[in-house]
Amino acid sequence: MPAIYPVTSSGAAQALLLRMFEAAIASAQPARCMPQHLPAAPKGRLIVIGAGKASAAMAQALEANWPGPLSGMVVTRYGYAVACERIEIVEAAHPLPDAAGLAAAQRMLELVAGLSEDDLVLCLMSGGGSSLLPLPAQGLTLEHKLALSRALLKSGATISEMNCVRRHLSAIKGGRLAAACHPARVLSLLISDVPGDDPINIASGPTVADPSSCADALEILRRYQIDLPDEVRALLESGAGESVKPGDPRLARADYRIIATPQMALEAAAAVARDAGFAVHILGDAIEGEAREVGKVLAGIALQVAERAQPFSAPCVILSGGETTVTVRGSGRGGRNVECLLSMGLALAAHPRVYAMAGDTDGVDGQEEIAGAMLAPDSLTRAHQLGLKPIESLANNDGHGFFGALGDSVITGPTLTNVNDFRAMLILAEAPSRK
Repeated sequence: MPAIYPVTSSGAAQALLLRMFEAAIASAQPARCMPQHLPAAPKGRLIVIGAGKASAAMAQALEANWPGPLSGMVVTRYGYAVACERIEIVEAAHPLPDAAGLAAAQRMLELVAGLSEDDLVLCLMSGGGSSLLPLPAQGLTLEHKLALSRALLKSGATISEMNCVRRHLSAIKGGRLAAACHPARVLSLLISDVPGDDPINIASGPTVADPSSCADALEILRRYQIDLPDEVRALLESGAGESVKPGDPRLARADYRIIATPQMALEAAAAVARDAGFAVHILGDAIEGEAREVGKVLAGIALQVAERAQPFSAPCVILSGGETTVTVRGSGRGGRNVECLLSMGLALAAHPRVYAMAGDTDGVDGQEEIAGAMLAPDSLTRAHQLGLKPIESLANNDGHGFFGALGDSVITGPTLTNVNDFRAMLILAEAPSRK
């Protein structure tokens, strides 16, 4: 490791953390990661469909690298559209679905109806696709989906648990979209925003077989004590909501490629830190759990490094990804990354050599147009000077309110991709100046 110590001020520490975050986002831009994964031209038509926060940028990258004819439609989050000439871009709501997403899902099924064996369906999927394709199973309504989405988002359920429920209340998820494309070939290009990169959890797996069951979905809803409308309970208890299972012949010609992942984003951030002369340690790309508890654990690791040189020595950078959850009990503004960061700050107790940043790579942490925030040794002191009470802010699930008041929010705007949460801790060997 070169003997470089570039961080000589608090501002430089935060600038390095931001450069790492920017590198993580840049690594998952469709223009960078898609071209090498494109298939050969089919004998028949190429139909493009897709959903997610990155789907419009994926469509744009496809058009730039596909000289032949194509047509289709993708649906993305409001504000995430980009210009395309041959692929229609539709915008809808996320994280709570709306009528625009429902209509887009219906049209998508119509686009892939009546295809032949010579046709190819190229499906561009990324995080956010679950909310953007809210077509309910027969007998259910968008209002049912909205109510359950609100309850699940507040419950503390993991993303895999939420998506299991979604797959069994849907007319398009859980392999049903690929089944509708039969007998055409289906290739899904996936940008992963889920711990473990399981394709069944990316946009709730519209084009992959689902081994879970209605009984699994019912157990999740029972575990989190979510009240069910009679129609939802009847659908799940009867088994009428079963998804497309492994071995279904309609999925025999469906395949997928994961083109960007949280691990790739962490490695890109690590390269930035190494170039600055820091040792880098990646704890994991699939860390889950209550955001405030994860924050405490990360703070404990940082303190052990700073004070005991275990398990690493300072100066160093510690990175992690995954998707934490928040059990909402307060009335604050959220979201999970700033909740993790605020909890970390309380546990660090203004340690003079630890800086941190947490954010969502899609640019939206919770339901705010804010990616995340920065934490510095003086964050708690400045908060108290403003009359804020950090413990109360955490209890009220008000991470955005807390860091916004300090001027330490990280706002990126639409990033046009999504490879999940990004967390970085910078632990210095000596405290820098306050420049």
